[in-house]
Amino acid sequence: MNDDFYLLLAGGVGAAKFIDGLAHIIDQKRIKVIVNTADDIKLFGLYICPDLDIITYTLANVIDREKGWGFQNESYHCLKELSKFYDISWFNAGDKDLATHIYRSDLFSEGYSKSEITEKICHKLGVEAKILPMCNEKVQTYIKTNVGLIHFEEYYIKYGCNPKILDVEFKGIKNANPIDISLDLIKRAKRIIICPSNPIVSIGTILKVNGIKEALSKVKEKVYGISPIIAGETVKGPADKLLKWANLEVSCFGVAKYYQSFLGNFIIDNKDRKLKSRIQDLGINVFITNTLMNNLQRKKELARFMLEL
Repeated sequence: MNDDFYLLLAGGVGAAKFIDGLAHIIDQKRIKVIVNTADDIKLFGLYICPDLDIITYTLANVIDREKGWGFQNESYHCLKELSKFYDISWFNAGDKDLATHIYRSDLFSEGYSKSEITEKICHKLGVEAKILPMCNEKVQTYIKTNVGLIHFEEYYIKYGCNPKILDVEFKGIKNANPIDISLDLIKRAKRIIICPSNPIVSIGTILKVNGIKEALSKVKEKVYGISPIIAGETVKGPADKLLKWANLEVSCFGVAKYYQSFLGNFIIDNKDRKLKSRIQDLGINVFITNTLMNNLQRKKELARFMLEL
């Protein structure tokens, strides 16, 4: 007998859109989220967790929905002053956002774990959903490119995903273990939802945490994914380039192939209807709808579609 909550595996912006819709139609207390933390980076002495913050701000209803990250009504006085001391023109953190990073960094210095800190931040911001980092250990994604080895955040923001990807390194991943309750949540969840995030460096890193992928494969029938690729194109970010690097087709079929060992059900866009039978041949049930979440109404409609399957 499964409990009456939904467990989501999430990256940043794409996942946050779906979670925003979901939180508008069900009680937040029924939402549990395991979030990618391999994008985490330390800048000017502060620990920054981009995906955790995007999901947290979304559920706290303070997210800048137009940008998809950061706070609403943000100011940038601190960043302007920091730029006198650091070469950080590429990193756009606002004053409210920096307050989160200062609080997190202070708690780290006191010996708290990432999961404990995340819980405290959620409590302070009034988030009722359960948000968990994928692990407490330090994991960082680095992209080997034609301009050198660079942190994923630099590749994504500073370089605009332009350098050629030669390799991807997940530093520290072999020592990464799930938060104590994560495997239990996988067993107990009514449904597990793989958000429309980057398959390789968002969902893919969560899957590399010890025991996660194996636990999902045991409950395949209740695992539902949403494709982040529509008509062969990524909605946001470098998912297309990373799928190519992984020798996967840049399509919802390529994503399904990557998830095949644990994915029982997959939602694809109307524009990809022709790929339905190919995905079904992988042993995955396929459902078709409009998956582009370009406003709150569309977010809610996709979440409702998922819940009614």
